[in-house]
Amino acid sequence: MQDRTFFTPVALTVGAGHKRMIVSLFDMHEFLTEFPPSRRRLSYGAAAKACEAARAGEISIEAARDALITFAVTAGILWPPAQPAVSVKPVARGFGGYAA
Repeated sequence: MQDRTFFTPVALTVGAGHKRMIVSLFDMHEFLTEFPPSRRRLSYGAAAKACEAARAGEISIEAARDALITFAVTAGILWPPAQPAVSVKPVARGFGGYAA
């Protein structure tokens, strides 16, 4: 099997606080094969078909990646994007030393 990598990896939740990076069609195929049958939905079949079509060169690798993301969103396993850090700077005035 020819391994083709995604332009941008997909981060998936695989357990309580554990992340798995899917970076290629091989990783995608392996993840979908290991995914529990009891948790598979309609979008699972679309992602699996897209993976096979991309491996055969029938669709682009990014189309397969998009199908994986759609599956991950519907299954609730897409790793949340990084949240921006919020900074609070103390000031001399205000209540409790922070700006009001």
